[in-house]
Amino acid sequence: MKPRMDNISALAPGAYKAMRQVEKFLHESGVPDTTLHLIKLRASQINGCGLCVDMHSHDAKRAGETDERLWSVAAWREAPYYTDEERAALALTEAATRIADNPGGVPDDVWEQAADHYDEETLAALIMGIAQINAWNTINVTIRQTAGAYRRAAAASA
Repeated sequence: MKPRMDNISALAPGAYKAMRQVEKFLHESGVPDTTLHLIKLRASQINGCGLCVDMHSHDAKRAGETDERLWSVAAWREAPYYTDEERAALALTEAATRIADNPGGVPDDVWEQAADHYDEETLAALIMGIAQINAWNTINVTIRQTAGAYRRAAAASA
């Protein structure tokens, strides 16, 4: 697969900078980085974003995430490796990412489970994180960014 655009960040620098600011906010938000890695990986799997699945699994691994948790995130309901808080975040991620599949939007039980585990400020940040990764996925799937492109670009600039 060949990318449709070589460098969207150079073509839309203001938007790219704004999205990077959202990333900065997320990492300062109180949502644990491990949870952010998991929601980014799960949404990217659902959306079929090879670049983001590759990037976020490598980022999570560098941050100390275990192989078992990375390999099983697509089947998190059946895997024993996740906390109740992470399960609530993953359920919210799936419901929000697949919002078109549910005419009622995010189901109340999914929302209530997340609200039981996160205070309103952290829950708001979690929602922003889910929206953010879905935006990144939309960009990268649309322009056909390939898995590993992010790491290759980082290695070339180092």
